Parts: sequence; C-alpha cells; structure tokens
Amino acid sequence: LKSGIDILVGTPGRIKDHIQNSKLELSSVKHVVLDEVDHMLDMGFAEQVEEILGFAYKKGSENKPQTLLFSATCPRWVYDVAKKYMKDEYEQIDLIGKKTQRTATTVEHLAIQCRSSQRAGVLGDIIQVYSGSHGRTIVFCETKKEANELAMNASLKQDAQSLHGDIPQKQREVTLKGFRNGVFEVLIATNVAARGLDIPEVDLVIQCSPPK
Repeated sequence: LKSGIDILVGTPGRIKDHIQNSKLELSSVKHVVLDEVDHMLDMGFAEQVEEILGFAYKKGSENKPQTLLFSATCPRWVYDVAKKYMKDEYEQIDLIGKKTQRTATTVEHLAIQCRSSQRAGVLGDIIQVYSGSHGRTIVFCETKKEANELAMNASLKQDAQSLHGDIPQKQREVTLKGFRNGVFEVLIATNVAARGLDIPEVDLVIQCSPPK
C-alpha cells in the first residue's frame, strides 16, 4: 500500500480499517466494483460500503468513478442502490434474461419425502448411491443446530463435518481445506457455504428442506 497500487480487492471491514488508520486514500479512484452486491448489502455491510464509497465520491463532482455492480440476483432494492451511486443514464446488463426459472441442464433433480427422524439414515443412503466418483457431498441445513446434529448423527455412514456462522473463521478454513483434500466426504453447512466455494469434486448437493 505504501509504495502505491493499481488495484485493491478487499472486504468492507478491512478497507474501512485502512481508511481510518490513514493507510488508504480513495479520492483518486477511477473504478469501483461491488461484487455479489445483493448478498453484501443484505448481510449488513450496507453501512460500511456506503461509508467507504463516501470517500471515493465527492459531492457535486462530475468526475465520479465508473461504478460496476455485479449480482447473481437483482431484487428491486438492488436497483435502488444502483441509482444512488450511478449516473442517471446507467446501463443494466442482464445475462439471465428469461432463464430465471431454469436450472442447469446437466444437473439431475430428485425430491425425496421422508420423516425427519429418518433423515440421517436416508441421507447416508443417498450419499452412498449418488455422491459420484469422488464421494464428495454438500448438505445444506436451515440452522446451525441442525447442521451440528446431522454431522454427529451415527446413522450417517460417511465422515462429516459442519460449517456455519458460529465456527471461527480459522476453523472454517481448516474444515474447507479438509473437505477439498478429501479428509472427509460430507460437508454439512448453513448458507455460509451458499456462495464462493469452487470444489469441482462435489457431485451431489442436498437441501434438507425446500429453500425458503
């Protein structure tokens, strides 16, 4: 940072720290990119993001940075935020079009009905049959409690570990590394694992209940 950089990639909290400690100066920024803008603003970072952008956007100035917002989903409020930071004639580029309800054609979908008391046993069987050549599976749960209980359930025949918001970041990284490297086959997670994971060995994704 001291010797000068062209591109800065950072989380809102970290960038804010650097600004407050006078290690970062954003007045000459030419481009601002917010990635996963819906998720970031929805998770309570909105205030931090606005504060950071306040340092890059001078009031009444015509030379605002070029602003790019990327988002997998675009609820109405995402557009409202866009208007706040973009020029009046901003352009909206839609790469989804009319395919919003379509799923990947290469993915097979199965719905299985079972009692919640039987779920761990059924999961074990499904994983055994459908987890592919690498045996790697991600199971999504609604709650942290549910993720912990399933991971420790004796009816689940495979090695499993849980991943959720109560687990410290360092431990999360260790867990993900173990999953990536095949130390255990089943990752049972809440929506903390919903984005940003790229593990090609995963052939099976299970949702414990229909997503809300």
